[in-house]
Amino acid sequence: MGLSLQTIVLWVVPVVFAITLHEAAHGYVARQFGDRTAEALGRITLNPLRHIDPIGTILVPAMLYLTAGPQYIFGWAKPVPVNFGNLRNPKRDMLWVAAAGPAANFAMAFAWMLILNVARVDSAVPGGGLAMMARIGVSINLVLMALNLLPIPPLDGGRIAVSLLPQRAAQLWTRLEPFGLFILVALMATRVLDDFIRPIRDAGAWVLRLLTGN
Repeated sequence: MGLSLQTIVLWVVPVVFAITLHEAAHGYVARQFGDRTAEALGRITLNPLRHIDPIGTILVPAMLYLTAGPQYIFGWAKPVPVNFGNLRNPKRDMLWVAAAGPAANFAMAFAWMLILNVARVDSAVPGGGLAMMARIGVSINLVLMALNLLPIPPLDGGRIAVSLLPQRAAQLWTRLEPFGLFILVALMATRVLDDFIRPIRDAGAWVLRLLTGN
């Protein structure tokens, strides 16, 4: 599968902003609940340069595109530091901090869907490339939302699960965190990962169509 300059541009813009705003959202919501760690480090910003991880934001998505196809693209930015001990109610507020990332991805998918609608109907907009970028933006944000909602620590869904579980069960669940990446890679290598994220992704797409009338 070739990787032309046009393809790079069409994918890099949605991917970089999907990952950047995801991380910034964590820092912003953490600040609202009492932890100013991300703010002190200048990480509550929409400047992608503050969040880009050369491997997770650029190299891994590019390699996955070339080897596995666009449906398996994911990546990560430099994690926004959150000191959960600074939150006013750490166990409860962890849910909102963790959910902020997937929520940001859903909001961006909605924004890209609106852009796609404009590119389709407004003849004054050069819609070819823009419409393609918007479709990619919708797709990548829904995938990242669904992926991050999997209840595997240290993914956001894992932290949401820890917040919702009783204390003892939550402590046991956090012990999975050192193995989370290996679990994710195993699911992807066995082609099982898409079976887990597809229902969440499709539900998000259905809500988007409902909201935008498509």
